[in-house]
Amino acid sequence: MTNKFDDEEPNPAQLRWRPFDIAKAEEKSVDFVEGLHTIAGAGDPKSRNGCVVHVFLCNASMENKAFYNSDGDFLIVPQQGSLYITTEFGKMKVDPNEICVIQQGMRFSVMVEGPTRGYICEVFDAHFELPGLGPIGANGLANPRDFLHPSAWYEDRDNEDFKVISKFQGALFQVEQSHSPFDVVAWHGNYAPYKYNLAHFMVINAVAFDHADPSIFTVLTCQSARPGVAIADFVIFPPRWGVADKTFRPPYYHRNCMSEFMGLIYGNYEAKEDGFAPGGASLHSMMSPHGPDAECFDKLSVAKLMPQRVADGTMAFMFESSLSLAVTNWGNKLCGKVDPEYYKCWQGLKKNFNPNWKPSDVENGAAASNTGDLEESGPQ
Repeated sequence: MTNKFDDEEPNPAQLRWRPFDIAKAEEKSVDFVEGLHTIAGAGDPKSRNGCVVHVFLCNASMENKAFYNSDGDFLIVPQQGSLYITTEFGKMKVDPNEICVIQQGMRFSVMVEGPTRGYICEVFDAHFELPGLGPIGANGLANPRDFLHPSAWYEDRDNEDFKVISKFQGALFQVEQSHSPFDVVAWHGNYAPYKYNLAHFMVINAVAFDHADPSIFTVLTCQSARPGVAIADFVIFPPRWGVADKTFRPPYYHRNCMSEFMGLIYGNYEAKEDGFAPGGASLHSMMSPHGPDAECFDKLSVAKLMPQRVADGTMAFMFESSLSLAVTNWGNKLCGKVDPEYYKCWQGLKKNFNPNWKPSDVENGAAASNTGDLEESGPQ
């Protein structure tokens, strides 16, 4: 496991990774723990502050082996292959388009059926929780009723060799014992692992004009000590209707005070249909400008603004953090998946400003959003 993210030189450039490779089983057997790789992170588990992004790339099950994280909580996002997870609390099957959270100190083992890949967001500060709904009210986003906990299950296996691996201060330690770590007969309380099906997310969206902030797609958040500022938000971009009028509907071009790590579970992300592939990733660091590629801008700047389905057959997600994430040597070099030509997706953008433009110059209002309502507000 490679997790040193403070040894590399800072890189503020926009980064994109092609799909990460999974070792072929006939060449090398790799289980969940052996296939953990850290891409980026910030903070320190010793001081209990930080957020780290990992990927897991495995092709074999953990046999008589358990793992627990002494540093923080894991939010696990499978992308390819199902995870059959055994915990001290019971078993969970987690498929792509589902997530699970395994909190600090919980022992678990992962079984797989062939090539398996996914993403992990680890937090040191606190636990993931549902975001406050504020003016949304009682119903919306992820509902508590849709989160599932495992039923108690145990195995009574003695006089067998088991390995228990601990992640402690970013390093891995191993101990051997002669009985199963899953010989826990029952449990109670609310400190337990859980899973969630992303298809159950109740989307909140803009229905008049403008592009709403992606915070309205937050499934879970780990808040910092500052109100309203997250150590990590887990945000998804699910299938939905796009109906906003007089608006450029895709994400706007922006510089963010947050770090944005994105992954794609399946399908094509609407703002970058080429180059951003399932099993790959991107990182837009704080204050690094980014937005839709040139092809998306050209196509949707003139599209007729009719109600349309967005992201059907697609599920992209984002780990968004108030921390400035540093990329590891594995993420920069060893994985061999950094796309050196990512920046070219914006090179085709042209200057479209026209100080004499009037809303009456267009019939359907699609281009009006690019410069605002000039008759009322003046040149932008």
